[in-house]
Amino acid sequence: MIFATLEHILTHLSFSIISIVITIHLMALLVREIIGLRDSSEKGMIATFFSITGLLVTRWISSRHFPLSNLYESLIFLSWSFSIIHMIPKIWNHKNDLSAITAPSAIFSQGFATSGLSSEIHQSAILVPALQSQWLMMHVSMMLLSYAALLCGSLLSVAFLVITFRKNIDIFCKSKNFLIKPFFFGKIEYLNEKRSVFKNTSFLSFRNYYKYQLTRRLDYWSYRVISLGFTFLTIGILSGAVWANEAWGSYWNWDPKETWAFITWTIFAIYSHTRTNQSLQGTNSALVASIGFLIIWICYFGINLLGIGLHSYGSFTLTSN
Repeated sequence: MIFATLEHILTHLSFSIISIVITIHLMALLVREIIGLRDSSEKGMIATFFSITGLLVTRWISSRHFPLSNLYESLIFLSWSFSIIHMIPKIWNHKNDLSAITAPSAIFSQGFATSGLSSEIHQSAILVPALQSQWLMMHVSMMLLSYAALLCGSLLSVAFLVITFRKNIDIFCKSKNFLIKPFFFGKIEYLNEKRSVFKNTSFLSFRNYYKYQLTRRLDYWSYRVISLGFTFLTIGILSGAVWANEAWGSYWNWDPKETWAFITWTIFAIYSHTRTNQSLQGTNSALVASIGFLIIWICYFGINLLGIGLHSYGSFTLTSN
């Protein structure tokens, strides 16, 4: 009873803190003059990390097994993983460009776990025989850490594509206007327009430089975070193969979950190749990572939603009104 009450308190506390962090982020976008907003959001994410850590530890003690036996627990662990990734730049004293991705991802995963799933799945249960292994902690934790890192890195690549696409459209529109205006407005209007363009050159150069710096940072962090996630994914797949051999007598069974995990690994292996190839960097590698974003959700949610294959113990039902 004590553990259930403590778990209930920590669940709502962590969700409340992360909601406040999101609100602070929105206020920081609207009101840049308030310097303390960013510091408050950083402290909020740290508090969220400790709250979710307390929740996982409490559930671990009460259930007497590592809390990764169903989708509810995996979503809570995924939210915890997002909060860890959020703090990676602070370890290296870098500017935190991940906060716009990690905070919404954490509240989405925890919000869905808390209110999107049926109440039965929230309860701790005895592990099914297939999960009663020391490989549970190793395999599932590595897979979820990889999902969190790959999702964050992929979203950074999507942001990179959006900014690059908008910049190319702006350049196209400006060049089009530059060619059309001399014919429609005459030479005098064109010269006036040209003078105003020169007046605003410094502002446009600064804005273009800012976009250039932003895209470089997005590309930098996307590559770093995806590389981290790819490493976790590789370890998770290898440990899962060893576990499968112990549980089912075969290292690989082409189960739907295994198949989509392999597809995910292949996609991000292609990303690593394109990102390290000088001629394919930038937009090409970001496109591959964006495809990987969809593949991860199919691997994580899609297979569990269908509830088929050897991993069917991870299936779930949504809340019904």
